[in-house]
Amino acid sequence: MIRAAITTLSLALATALLPALAPAPAEAQQKANRLFGSHPDGSRQKPSSIGFYSKGCAAGLVELPETGPTWQAMRLSRNRNWGHPETIAFIERLSAGVRKFGWPGLYIGDISQPRGGPMTSGHSSHQIGLDIDIWMNKPKSLGLSRNARENISAISVRSNDQRSVNGNWTGAHAAMLELAARDPAVDRIFVTPPVKIFLCERAKRRDKKWLQKIRPLYGHHYHFHVRLKCPRGSRECVTQQPTVDELSKGGDGCDETLQWWVTDYLNPPKVKAGTPKKAAPRKKHPRDFTMADLPRSCVGVLNSD
Repeated sequence: MIRAAITTLSLALATALLPALAPAPAEAQQKANRLFGSHPDGSRQKPSSIGFYSKGCAAGLVELPETGPTWQAMRLSRNRNWGHPETIAFIERLSAGVRKFGWPGLYIGDISQPRGGPMTSGHSSHQIGLDIDIWMNKPKSLGLSRNARENISAISVRSNDQRSVNGNWTGAHAAMLELAARDPAVDRIFVTPPVKIFLCERAKRRDKKWLQKIRPLYGHHYHFHVRLKCPRGSRECVTQQPTVDELSKGGDGCDETLQWWVTDYLNPPKVKAGTPKKAAPRKKHPRDFTMADLPRSCVGVLNSD
C-alpha cells in the first residue's frame, strides 16, 4: 500500500509539473507568434534569455521607458520596447555616449515583445530580448508625441545603387558604431555592406579589431542592429556561431570577401545554360513556429503571471 501510495503521489506530481516542462498537445500546435504577440506585459520571473535569437523567448523582460534623457522609443503601437535588463543598460550607455559626437541621443526601434518569442510581423530574430534596432536618424527632438513616433521615417545611409554610403552618412555615424562595437556586452552589429566598406577604408591601421563585430548584411541601411552576448545567468541562452573572431579569421573582416556584397551579390554571375539547379530545402520561418518548436521553458514564460 505504501509503495502504491508513493507511485500515485509521484504520478500526481509529474502531472502537475508537466505544463512547465512541455506544452499540452493542443497548445503545442498553436502558432507561437500569436501567443507571444498577445501578451501586453513581461513575465514576473527572473530575467533570462532562452534559446537562440531567432528561436526562443525571454523571461522577466523590462520595458524601455518610452522617453529617457537621451533616447525615445519609436513605433510604440508595436509594444516591442522590451529587453533584458542588460539590454536596457546598454541603450542607456550608448545613447548617453553619442552626445560627445554632437547627437542629443538615439531613436530606438524594435527590441523584443514583452515575453520575446516570434513576432506576428517583421523580424525573424529579436526573440530573446538581446537585439536592438537603432535608427540612423540624428534626433531633431527627444520630445516627440506618440503620434509623431508612428509617422516619422527612418533615414537611409546607403546610395540607390547599393554600392556606397550616401549624403546622410556622417562622421558621427562612424564614431557611434565604433563606440557600440567596443562595448564588451556586444556580440555583433549588422549594418548595410557599404557602411562596413567605408569603415574599413577609413579606420586607423592600428587597433582595428573592433571592426570584426561590424557585420555586413542586406537591409540594414535605415538602422543598425545591435546583438548582445548571452547575459550571465541565462543558462538556456544559445550563443551565435561562428563567432565574429572566427568569421574574421582573427582579423577585422576587411578582406576581399567584403567586396562580394557590392559585386556578385548585386550582379550574380550568370550560370551556364543546362547547369542543374539544386533546390535549397525550405526552412521553417519563425512566424510559422508552433510552441513545440521553441525551448520547453518558453511554455512557463508564456503561462507565467
